[in-house]
Amino acid sequence: MADHFPPNIDMETPSIARMYDYLLGGKDNFEADRKACEALADGIPELVAFANDNRAYLSRAVEYVAAQGVEQFLDLGAGLPTANNTHHAAQQANPRARVVYVDHDPIVLAHGRALISDSGQTSFLLADIRDTEEILSSPETTRLIDTDLPVCVMLVSLLHCIPDDSDPFGMVRALMDRLAPGSCLISSHIVSDDPASAVWMTDKILSFGTPWGRVRSPEEASAVFDGLDLASPWTDGRDGGPRAVDCATWRHPDIDPVFRPADPKVKLWELAGVAFKR
Repeated sequence: MADHFPPNIDMETPSIARMYDYLLGGKDNFEADRKACEALADGIPELVAFANDNRAYLSRAVEYVAAQGVEQFLDLGAGLPTANNTHHAAQQANPRARVVYVDHDPIVLAHGRALISDSGQTSFLLADIRDTEEILSSPETTRLIDTDLPVCVMLVSLLHCIPDDSDPFGMVRALMDRLAPGSCLISSHIVSDDPASAVWMTDKILSFGTPWGRVRSPEEASAVFDGLDLASPWTDGRDGGPRAVDCATWRHPDIDPVFRPADPKVKLWELAGVAFKR
């Protein structure tokens, strides 16, 4: 049972962070979160695999970026800590890596700070992920992040949580404009090429009373990479095929990258990619 949350937390309305925690096998969630996941699984049988594939993608992408020499990571919408978090993956590839986690959920803040209380290379910031100025100017960020050097911005399973009227892609462009050349973006976004499936998942999550955005088309989600150079999704770096791909196949050691799941019955997936600023 989740009996160690901050006070005044709404236990009746599902939270995306707690739902994701449940899907990954965590214990920091409530009955409302579990019921919401079960309702989603009625229409998306692969939901648990969906979440785990995205988490594994995060680790591969962070390790890749750290291996390219990027030492600063800004993890937006970080969610509840779980196994192999961003700072674990980054610091395994480069012990000098520094990570700032950002989330608006006080539960995430409480658990995150407990996780990294002894680390001088990692911090947590409670902030609206849409507020670029607040994020970049906060003491938690400026202690670890130098925007005159390359920064990796992480938007892993995030932008579909932000509605169109908040201009999520404009937010990303404004943030990347503030960063040095050589900075990069790690992104994954729930997409569908079937409008009915996209509407079903969007409406289902909104019916829980949970703040959310929407499932977008692959073409819409790809806009996050506009003006950036997408890295090859192949483990050997070859130049061929799509560069934004199903997250389960991005630089996977045993699976060739594909734009969408090979099974045509699968209508929802996470489009993912890593892109660098010139």
